[in-house]
Amino acid sequence: MKRKTLLMLVLLLGIGTFYPGTNGFAQDDPYAGRTITGTAYFIGGRRPGRSLPFRLLLQRLSPAEEINQLNSALQSGQDDLLKRLSNMKAGRIEVGTGVGIPANAIIRTEEGDGRTKLTVLYERNLSFAELRYGARSANYRFGYAELYVGRGENEGMLIPAAFIRLRDGNTWEVEDFGTFPARLMGLQVRGSGRSTAR
Repeated sequence: MKRKTLLMLVLLLGIGTFYPGTNGFAQDDPYAGRTITGTAYFIGGRRPGRSLPFRLLLQRLSPAEEINQLNSALQSGQDDLLKRLSNMKAGRIEVGTGVGIPANAIIRTEEGDGRTKLTVLYERNLSFAELRYGARSANYRFGYAELYVGRGENEGMLIPAAFIRLRDGNTWEVEDFGTFPARLMGLQVRGSGRSTAR
């Protein structure tokens, strides 16, 4: 049975309200230039119980303009979303000991009570076997993560292979190819950050 994570599109469209200015986010962003490290614990899939190091390097947050572009692309389906996303870069995500891949979009949402949610969307690398044999997993072309940092316990979840669709015109639906998303535990925010003023 697949576990699905639902994202309300109104949160994505309204993100500019958190960050005044023409670029859609605060002039002095405390997360740009920082690194978040932790452990990814895989509950299901081919290797349940496996733990891998996790690292997210934040170069910048995605402005409201880019988020609106992603939403518009999704209206036409996953292929258009992938095409638009592949032209963006907000940082780098690493799971395991490899060099990682670009984190195409990083969206910041204030949760209140000193908590911040960072949503990461990226184009995942498809293996040769997936492409050659037409595996069903080849339709799950995105990676998706949610990180909660700030006051309280820093934690989150990771979907290494996700399918994204639009439901009812105002809801993003993220479907995990595996049984359960991986848990992100022991997240630590490192570095002093830098200004993103343009």
